[in-house]
Amino acid sequence: MRAPLIQRTPMPGLGLSAGITFAMLTLVVALPIGALLWQGAEFGAFGIWATINRDRVRAALWLSFRLSFLAACFNLVFGVILAWVLVRYRFPGRRILDAAVDLPFALPTAVAGIALTALYAPNGVLGGLTSQIGWQVAYTPWGIWLALVFVGLPFVTRTVQPVIDEIEPEVEEASATLGASRWHALRHVIAPMLMPAALTGFALSLARAVGEYGSVIFIAGNIPLRTEIAPLLIVIQLEEYNYGAAGAIGLAMLAISFTMLLTINLIQIWSRRRIGHV
Repeated sequence: MRAPLIQRTPMPGLGLSAGITFAMLTLVVALPIGALLWQGAEFGAFGIWATINRDRVRAALWLSFRLSFLAACFNLVFGVILAWVLVRYRFPGRRILDAAVDLPFALPTAVAGIALTALYAPNGVLGGLTSQIGWQVAYTPWGIWLALVFVGLPFVTRTVQPVIDEIEPEVEEASATLGASRWHALRHVIAPMLMPAALTGFALSLARAVGEYGSVIFIAGNIPLRTEIAPLLIVIQLEEYNYGAAGAIGLAMLAISFTMLLTINLIQIWSRRRIGHV
């Protein structure tokens, strides 16, 4: 007998909850993506290729995805370290630091961009210090990367933190009593447990960074071919009523983002299967 597609449960309301879920997914996810695909189909394959093959568009796409990936990698490492410190150590000000992690969630992105620009501009507090050593942050790719790190760090920390909280300290103590060094225990005991959650946080941080707009445009300088991000280029095309070009750039971002997230999910599935076989 063939198994049913939907497993029945004793809890009532399956039809209603499933209907609400599919309706929300359709309105929030399927329809916008479908409209973007429809716009691309109307614009034509030749028009899409001609748009994304321009030097300005290719430079903006390369800048956005390159810096988003680098920012997500940074957040992956230091977000896990921050989560570990918040869970395993007790020190004065820990609760304040723990609450500050959520600040990028609550702070409007435009406010974050203005604050970062005020700090790291050549006449700012930190920007003046970096300028003295010949390192300019604001209005350069460094400023974009800094803004993307700021908005993406909480995703890794908050995703990994509950997993670290569930790992008993006795696991580390048992590995130490068996003769494992701290590095060996971290690599072969702790890291495999954290890997699925860390990859999820990495994917969330990357997705947020790719589409970030408000906190970047103030500190980027928005110089074409140098510090102009792809979301800003889409807004420029929309302001010029060039909807076909805006849709073409959006389709390019959608295709690249889908490929990157699919790769991350495949790695995540592989890591979970590897942990299950250990």
